[in-house]
Amino acid sequence: MTRPGIAARLLAAALLFALLAGPHWLSLRFGRGRLAAHLPILFHRAVLRLFSVRVTQSGTPPAPGEPALVLSNHVSWLDILALGSLRPLSFVAKSEIAGWPVIGTLARLQRTIFIDRARRASTASVNETVAARLAAGDLIVLFAEGTTGDGNRVLPFRSSLVGAARAALQAEGARVDRIRLQPLAVTYPRRNGLPVVRGERPEIAWYGDMELAPHLALFAANGPLDVHIAWGPPILFEAGTDRKHATAMAEIAVRRAVGASVTGRTPPQAEPADRRSERPVGEAGVAAA
Repeated sequence: MTRPGIAARLLAAALLFALLAGPHWLSLRFGRGRLAAHLPILFHRAVLRLFSVRVTQSGTPPAPGEPALVLSNHVSWLDILALGSLRPLSFVAKSEIAGWPVIGTLARLQRTIFIDRARRASTASVNETVAARLAAGDLIVLFAEGTTGDGNRVLPFRSSLVGAARAALQAEGARVDRIRLQPLAVTYPRRNGLPVVRGERPEIAWYGDMELAPHLALFAANGPLDVHIAWGPPILFEAGTDRKHATAMAEIAVRRAVGASVTGRTPPQAEPADRRSERPVGEAGVAAA
């Protein structure tokens, strides 16, 4: 993609954001839930199309309105656009992002829940917020590694924020007796129609001390990219479920899915996300440790 082409696409994305931001803010401010939920999906899909990114998915996601805490690996800023293009959802993110130009605004419009990882008390506060959102039937995505990786491996999952699932069950007037923990693997299997090999994945990933602007330019210049979202077997979190055990089970499921991509096996039942129909929700219980 040429520099003028990149500039034109960035301008189109900026114009679309300017067009949608006002109605979206008003819908959040005055409680127009359906509009607030679906405008971000429209924006994410449009940006992905502008930059020739195709999203496919496999597995069975939570049913609409089912309380679910998604535990995902994290590879790049592009994960946000890919996941946000699928359905209404929100993220848990580090507090620094709230102050970033443009990205911070986008995060707030997505109803992102910010956590200050340097303050231990912040975890309890975030757990309360996530619990309230789960109890209301929201889909909350937690990047459980706590940072981005290079795309070739999955870092250990942190279990502290999974405590929000128990808080949702124990809240006064709780309407549910279990929360769905949903393992989710994000991988980047193909670029320009060809399989991405191990040495190329760190170029797609955004991690460590990488600066965002050069990475964005490299992403735009290197051609069409495929993102695959693999929903793993759900884990039913109940009042007696051990959060560390449940987190470990989710980590295993994500490692398996990422490992399959890294070794070159195509994820099963891959299909374009925006043409995919809902399938019955499967269940897999996790006993208390």
